Amino acid sequence: MQNVVENPVNVTNALPAPLWRRLTALLYDVFPLIGLWMITAFAYLFAVGRHYDPAHPEWGTRLGLQLALLAITIAYFVISWTRIGQTIGMRAWKLKLLREDGSKIGFLLALARFFLALASLAIAGIGFWWALADAQNRTLHDRICKTVMVRLL
Repeated sequence: MQNVVENPVNVTNALPAPLWRRLTALLYDVFPLIGLWMITAFAYLFAVGRHYDPAHPEWGTRLGLQLALLAITIAYFVISWTRIGQTIGMRAWKLKLLREDGSKIGFLLALARFFLALASLAIAGIGFWWALADAQNRTLHDRICKTVMVRLL
């Protein structure tokens, strides 16, 4: 089997993704994540091997479950971004995440971008609002990571 090399997208001619389209794609991504979270929670609680009482959870069990849910969320975004440059929501809205030179992003860059975006959301979405004032509609985490989100035609 031959390796197929994907041609980089010319990001200078590509249309930048507006903030509303990015946020809508992110909303779409919540739906597959809900399914993944349910499977993860079931598997985790089954592995713990005891009844989980939400009214009186043990702190270790709760922390472990939260870490497992965070890990599956990280995996969803990082794998999607590094393999094809798109999550399910981004596919629906015809968006693609690329490096500034038009190539795919790597694992460490995707991981850094995820945590920067998460921090941005935690601080009232300040990094996302940045896109409203940016000439290229890039968020703060895109600027820091040197990535672009473009619209596919």
